[in-house]
Amino acid sequence: MTIALDDDRTDMADTSDTSDELTLDEMFEALERMPVPEGYKVEIVEGTVYMSPQRQTHWEIILDIVEQLRARYPRKRIASDVRIDFPGHLNGFAADVAAFAENATKTPKGLWRYEDVEFVAEVISRGTGPNDYGPKKTAYATAGVPVYLIADPYVGKCHVYTQPKDGDYKSDLAIAFGGELDLTGTIVDITLKTDEFPRG
Repeated sequence: MTIALDDDRTDMADTSDTSDELTLDEMFEALERMPVPEGYKVEIVEGTVYMSPQRQTHWEIILDIVEQLRARYPRKRIASDVRIDFPGHLNGFAADVAAFAENATKTPKGLWRYEDVEFVAEVISRGTGPNDYGPKKTAYATAGVPVYLIADPYVGKCHVYTQPKDGDYKSDLAIAFGGELDLTGTIVDITLKTDEFPRG
């Protein structure tokens, strides 16, 4: 199993090898037996385990997004840092924010199904940001997630990706923190304010 530890969301260290024969369930079961530090987010991207501490800046943006989504989604249809398996090789993501369709159902194992995800938001970190713009974006588009938001506190900018097709998003809107993201033309159907998103 390959583990990438994102120290303060900046540096990563490779600690071991992964076997292609391991399943996501086996990998997560092994992680549950490991001494994962409290306050760390753990997810698996293309077979590599990433552990990132949550910074206050990230938490404030996540909470702000969740609070605004509550105008459209009941509490039980919003999740943060909860495992969702996505298409591709060993993708068990723990999105910063995910919102689910009205008739969403969980798998027999109690996991949300990627087919029911209507909105995903990721808050960029220096160490794992390439995942958000790369393999995670591809997996979200392949899964048909209608709206994918990336909030980058280091540059003070958001990207909203919509219209997933053939493993990519056909529409990309960028806006600086402080502006409003008009999602009324999407399934999310709200205007997301970013004026209180902190930088840094």
